[in-house]
Amino acid sequence: MASYKLICRLISFIFLLSFHFYSGRSEVRLNYYSETCPNAEEIVKEQVISLYHKHGNTAVSWIRTLFHDCMVKPCDASILLESINGIQSEKTSKRNTGMRNFKYINTIKDALESACPMTVSCADIVALSARDGVVMLGGPHIEMKTGRKDSKVSHASKIDELIPNHNDSVSYVFSRFQSVGIDVEGTVALLGAHSVGRVHCVNIVNRLYPEVDPTLAPEYAEYLKRRCPHQVPDPHAVEYARTDLQTPMILDNMYYKNLINNRGLLVVDQELLSTPTTSPYVEKMAANNTYFHDQFAKALLILSENNPIS
Repeated sequence: MASYKLICRLISFIFLLSFHFYSGRSEVRLNYYSETCPNAEEIVKEQVISLYHKHGNTAVSWIRTLFHDCMVKPCDASILLESINGIQSEKTSKRNTGMRNFKYINTIKDALESACPMTVSCADIVALSARDGVVMLGGPHIEMKTGRKDSKVSHASKIDELIPNHNDSVSYVFSRFQSVGIDVEGTVALLGAHSVGRVHCVNIVNRLYPEVDPTLAPEYAEYLKRRCPHQVPDPHAVEYARTDLQTPMILDNMYYKNLINNRGLLVVDQELLSTPTTSPYVEKMAANNTYFHDQFAKALLILSENNPIS
């Protein structure tokens, strides 16, 4: 069977052969590395902070990487695998367009290898970096369990089915999150991560051309048109717009305040306000940032424990 090369760099081919790959459910737990690598979580935190100060957008990348890894089968770092021997990497999927900063996962991995060779999995690096990235963006600290193991199998063929598209309906998005144990309240909270996100123009021009979506506030629509001036944008061009223009690098409840003011960037964003089962949560999160943070932390924790392999 053809194997993959992890972008989370393996130290040698021997390491690849000796790394433990199993099937079945992992027994993730708090402080999994307390004996084998006591400083593992602190090392990840130090690296995340350092990378944030050099490249602030890495904090956003870590959250998105966790989402795209854990929504597709288990949380197993399969998103980091490169294409080889005719087998397709998950990163080539259109659903993963704009994913970046994978190279800095190697930076974190190198620091861990210096302290504890062949000990900490890439899957745990994905989870822990997301945890610490949330804090760097002003979000809550989450007690993240560890003990995940890495996959050598790509799930590329399943991505279109398992990861919601930018403009899927609210009902479909809810069904996907419910499949990993996240309820409606948690889904509304996780979508709040869009507060620190940006979307490529190719994914939003359908709301601007040939006619502007009437659910968009006029001044916000004008901003989007300035950012995305072409009805058929170049898919390779780096043209994007942000959801939150007030606090674009802070994970806060401004996302929900924007929805109330008809400034939802994606169809699914704005539908949160118009859908009876979700609008009360939107209003509550818009009014209470602590409540948003609490629900976000709970939901991200559930997502991070989505059937990791052992």
